[in-house]
Amino acid sequence: MSDRLLPIKPLSVEAFAPFGQVITTDGAHHYPINAGMTERYHDLARVELGGVHPRPLISIFRGQPYPLPLDLRMVERHPLGSQAFYPLADTEWLVIVAEDKAGLPVRIRAFRPARGQGVNIAMNTWHGVLTPLGSPADFLVVDRGGEGNNLEEHVFDRPWRIVG
Repeated sequence: MSDRLLPIKPLSVEAFAPFGQVITTDGAHHYPINAGMTERYHDLARVELGGVHPRPLISIFRGQPYPLPLDLRMVERHPLGSQAFYPLADTEWLVIVAEDKAGLPVRIRAFRPARGQGVNIAMNTWHGVLTPLGSPADFLVVDRGGEGNNLEEHVFDRPWRIVG
């Protein structure tokens, strides 16, 4: 399985750009509101909604932890909308994404977000499932509801091993 090892890299705006946006206050456009008592970090991600009668959903996902090394057996994508994940506490987690080639996931990458980072995975982008490490974790999730099938899964013939 040595030819299917995926190292975990730190999450950065530049490295993640082909797959969506990193949600972070670092370097973000911001301004004071509420008589100066609140700082608004504005427009941190591009919510994409396609298909028939789409509507944005705001949910909380409670993910159970995965051990490392992790055997990645499946990825998914959402052809009708983006999907944003932001941890609600200081937690370790992974973001796994892949490029698309003729409908198949290729060039898989695993990222470890830093404290205060979330991601918005672009519409129709292959990605792993929610992957907290160490302990259960809650995430605020913004994605698409509405008519149509917004889930496609791909199971690998052989798993990829994600190593820390």
